[in-house]
Amino acid sequence: MDRAQKEKVVEELGQIFESSGVVVVAHYEGMTVAQMQDLRAKMREAGGSVRVAKNKLAKIALEGKPCASIANHLTGMTVLSYSEDPVAAAKVVDAYAKTNDKLVILGGAMGESALDVAGVKAVAQMPSREELIASIVGCIGAPASNIAGAIGAPASNIASILSTIEEKAA
Repeated sequence: MDRAQKEKVVEELGQIFESSGVVVVAHYEGMTVAQMQDLRAKMREAGGSVRVAKNKLAKIALEGKPCASIANHLTGMTVLSYSEDPVAAAKVVDAYAKTNDKLVILGGAMGESALDVAGVKAVAQMPSREELIASIVGCIGAPASNIAGAIGAPASNIASILSTIEEKAA
């Protein structure tokens, strides 16, 4: 790799570190190409990406970035998983690590907050952006349906009372 290519990689990594909601660092030693492609596909489905880069270039790209705290995890064969959604990458990596013991989570960063292994697992347990939006919409919609039910209930009660009176009169 010549100097221009290295500078391009550092710039790309800098953009990743700057714009990602979460970055997870893991060792992938011993994983097959098929397993890595499977991880990439699962991450793509969740809206994230997986990147393998030279640790030295990644450390250079981390200088001055909010997630610079992950630099100490960049040793050995590391893979970077990241997503704009603050929990998507952590969820995918945590789930994949449970089924493949060759993927070992080292830590990560969420903005300026450094995450250890337990922190990454805790983030993975959090609801995703879509799940939060769905629960908020449910909370907003529930009072409206309760009001509609309360308004409609007296009419149905009157109708059942009238039908009961009609049956007794007949």
